[in-house]
Amino acid sequence: MATPKKTTQRHGYKIGEYIVYPAHGVGQITAIEEQEVAGHTLELFVVEFEQDKLTLRVPVAKIVSAGMRKLSETPAIEKALKTVQGRARVKRTMWSRRAQEYEAKINSGDLIAISEVVRDLFRSENQPEQSYSERQLYEAALDRMAREISSVNKISATEAVVLIEKNLAKGPKRGVKPEDDQQVEAA
Repeated sequence: MATPKKTTQRHGYKIGEYIVYPAHGVGQITAIEEQEVAGHTLELFVVEFEQDKLTLRVPVAKIVSAGMRKLSETPAIEKALKTVQGRARVKRTMWSRRAQEYEAKINSGDLIAISEVVRDLFRSENQPEQSYSERQLYEAALDRMAREISSVNKISATEAVVLIEKNLAKGPKRGVKPEDDQQVEAA
């Protein structure tokens, strides 16, 4: 019996590459392995999500239906940062319905949809407090967005959050704090 050859690439994905898996965010392909399941040999991507301490095995044949994708390119990152600068679009529906929609956007894996959630749920200091569930969804969306930006721009997740927050501050009615845009006059 021949020993199975070690595969390092499949369907344009290779070992060591970072990818986005909709339900979990950014992960790294650490191996491509074969496993026998119910008498069938399946080829699987082994994807590690270090921050969540999670390892996922995704059948190669299911990557499209699972929504697995490569990291966004720089223009998509710029578009996402531009999106968070826009005016929040909050529907006048019940919170439970909006929460479901936000959750679906976060789990879609679509960076632009995630940035819309960040934009819509962001609260500056001079705005009313968020409910616990609003804050949870906001933080989940911010985390997903920051992880992808940090992987693409090769910066830390903290630096990515700072970058997102700077762009959020450029949005309407959030403005810059008065002390930031006034010139100090010499007496």
